[in-house]
Amino acid sequence: MASIQSFVNNPYQENTYILYDDSLECVIIDPGMYTATEQNTVVNFIKANNLKPVLLLNTHCHVDHVLGNKFIFDQYGLKPKFHIGESEVLEAVIAYAPAMGFRYEPSPLPDEYLPETGTISFGNTELQLIFAPGHSPAHLCFYDKHASLLVGGDVLFKGSIGRTDLPGGSYSLLLKNIKEKLFSLPDDCTVYPGHGPETTIGYEKQHNPYL
Repeated sequence: MASIQSFVNNPYQENTYILYDDSLECVIIDPGMYTATEQNTVVNFIKANNLKPVLLLNTHCHVDHVLGNKFIFDQYGLKPKFHIGESEVLEAVIAYAPAMGFRYEPSPLPDEYLPETGTISFGNTELQLIFAPGHSPAHLCFYDKHASLLVGGDVLFKGSIGRTDLPGGSYSLLLKNIKEKLFSLPDDCTVYPGHGPETTIGYEKQHNPYL
């Protein structure tokens, strides 16, 4: 069964995740590492656990979730995988990151893009793709049914939802996707969001004021 480790990175306090299983293969999701210390913390975890990074995934391509894409490519030779609908979002980072005070090394582009539905696998683990735009134009979540966990990016937070006032955002679409696609998952599914603490589907059904 897959295990998950989180790292809080960059001024936006973004959650970077490493998913790994007993094969020792691992997936890096939304690398937001910005400082050398943040980069070293992730690399040291991978080394200490004898992990082999085999995939780099982005739920979406806002600056705080892609700051470490180039670093991961340089370290492990991995190009990111995300939905093609995020391409313009990624391209825009080059222009706006400096205005926000970030040193941004442009992310490599995917060799292949992820579809809206289907699965992606590593080691002994299969992740189901869940297409949930609203915060960004082509946001994906990654669901491990066996481990009952969801890496949800900026769709659903503990007691909150992703902001929808950025280009390509839609409040009504975000709520629709949460209710129809995420709330159909088991109540005990743990949600690992792009910011803040984890939560569960059941807790958000009961307590999330937006839903």
